[in-house]
Formats: sequence, C-alpha cells, structure tokens
Amino acid sequence: MAGIFKANEIITAAEEIETRGENFYQRLVDSTLDNGAKEVFAYLRDEESKHRAIFHAMGERLAPVELPAWAEEDEFLGYINAMIEDHALFRLADAAGKEMNREEAIRMAMQFEKDTMLFFAEMREMVPNAEKDVVKACIDEERSHLKRLMALL
Repeated sequence: MAGIFKANEIITAAEEIETRGENFYQRLVDSTLDNGAKEVFAYLRDEESKHRAIFHAMGERLAPVELPAWAEEDEFLGYINAMIEDHALFRLADAAGKEMNREEAIRMAMQFEKDTMLFFAEMREMVPNAEKDVVKACIDEERSHLKRLMALL
C-alpha cells in the first residue's frame, strides 16, 4: 500500500535545483566571454528564478499526497535523493565559473537542463492533478532552454 509523502519535500528539492541553477548560470555569465552565450546564460538564470517562485507558491498550496502504488516511502525518498545527488548541477556546479571553453559551458548547461526535465517529470507524477499542468509547463520551458542551448553549439 502506498504511503503518504510530504509534497513539500519534493517541492523543496525542486526549489533547491532552481536556486542552484540560478547560481550556476550566474557563474557562467561571469566567466563567459562570448556575448551570445552570456546573453543566453543570463536569460536562463532569470528563468531559474521564475521557476523557483512557481514551485514555492505550489508548495504553499499542497497538502500531503499519496506515493505511487509501487513505492514505499523510504524507497521513494531514496530514489528522489539519488536523482538529486546525480543531477548534473550537484555534480558539476563547481566547474561552472572555472576556465572552460564555450562548448564545455554549453554542454554542461545542456546536461543541467536534461537532468532537471527528468526530475520534474518524476515530480509531476507526485503532485495532485490540479498541479500537473504547472509542472508540465516548467518541463516544456526546460525543453525550450535545451533547444536554445543546442542552437548555440
């Protein structure tokens, strides 16, 4: 039987990803000499801030939600924690701002966007139906960010 999961735990994780993403992109802005890439990184930094505000507001609306039928709370929290710890942002964030070429910076940002999309896709399964469209909109925005980064290559 599925347990009850505190939705604020996954919302807090989403907010943390967005906060670290904002810092990540700021370091790329500060360390990038290419004006085109700098402009895209600044845009993405601002998008991370907007997403954090969206998730914060969502967290204030959510009550505990049911875990998926296949999950036990400890198992599911372990899964979510593994996704967070393996997220490119948490693995590669220290590299941002250090000397790297334009392509390395863009590829690092692309990995961040892909990992964030995966996390949000899992998150979408956890929130009530009324909130699924909000999370999907964030996934769609992350997808557009990935496309924008791919165009820089």
